[in-house]
Amino acid sequence: MNSWDAGLAGLLVGTMGVSLLSNALVLLCLLHSADIRRQAPALFTLNLTCGNLLCTVLNMPLTLAGVVAQRQPAGDRLCRLAAFLDTFLASNSMLSMAALSIDRWVAVVFPLSYRAKMRLRDAALMVAYTWLHALTFPAAALAQSWLGFHQLYASCTLCSRRPEERLRFAVFTGAFHALSFLLSFVVLCFTYLKVLKVARFHCKRIDVITMQTLVLLVDIHPSVRERCLEEQKRRRQRATKKISTFIGTFLVCFGPYVITRLVEIFSAAPIGPHWGVLSKCLAYGKAASDPFVYCLLRHQYRRSCREILNRVLHRRSIRSSGLTGDSHSQNILPVSE
Repeated sequence: MNSWDAGLAGLLVGTMGVSLLSNALVLLCLLHSADIRRQAPALFTLNLTCGNLLCTVLNMPLTLAGVVAQRQPAGDRLCRLAAFLDTFLASNSMLSMAALSIDRWVAVVFPLSYRAKMRLRDAALMVAYTWLHALTFPAAALAQSWLGFHQLYASCTLCSRRPEERLRFAVFTGAFHALSFLLSFVVLCFTYLKVLKVARFHCKRIDVITMQTLVLLVDIHPSVRERCLEEQKRRRQRATKKISTFIGTFLVCFGPYVITRLVEIFSAAPIGPHWGVLSKCLAYGKAASDPFVYCLLRHQYRRSCREILNRVLHRRSIRSSGLTGDSHSQNILPVSE
């Protein structure tokens, strides 16, 4: 194994560790906080998190074994199962992000009717659709025997070894990425740009009120005026940064892998094996970044994490104080006798 393979293996191990810990922490927050569970986005988050964990414990280790061994890491049946899950989980992850963006769009653009339009039942129907949509393509690939180990990506995924099926497989792969990656990307852009438009409109209204207040308050200290103007600038940038993060992580993680798959099928240009594995690692990186992008940096999840940490530390302090009290009583008993 050369230095490239060792670096890719280290990248996979790091991605697995971060993904496992961060997604497990999101699950703990969902189990701990009833306020989070009562909200409709919790179903989308739960669906996304469970998919990320399943990908972390099954698909990533097999890809790591494929990178290290430079061959198929498991038997044909296990590899077909992993390829089925790889295709399903990738599509489910993309559609779950699209569902979260739709939820944000409804909440921001239609705030007064949000509770009526996005109930838990509506969220469950959207999750059911993402599952049905995501299961369609791996089921069709399984029926056509297009699941197996792909050497270019060192992973069990969509592949076809029969030259006579090249055109059919190319059409199938193009349709899969168009109805998963491209569809989700279009939904993300539409919904978040609408959210950004509303956010900028509200920022302008707040800016007008702020400037009018600063004009009326003639005797205000210059430092207070500067802080108000700085907060005004940060307010304008906050929504842009968040939306850029949502769309940017989606493109950076999934884009290289999707483009590589399409170039591999529709072009005769050779693709380096290290780039194929790297693009797959970037796609896996979405499972590690999702908990931070969508959950752990939000106020509710941070508060839930603090409550969980305080509860664990409180139990440890009670246990340690109890052990100290027991040892102290044992030391006193012989003296009293």
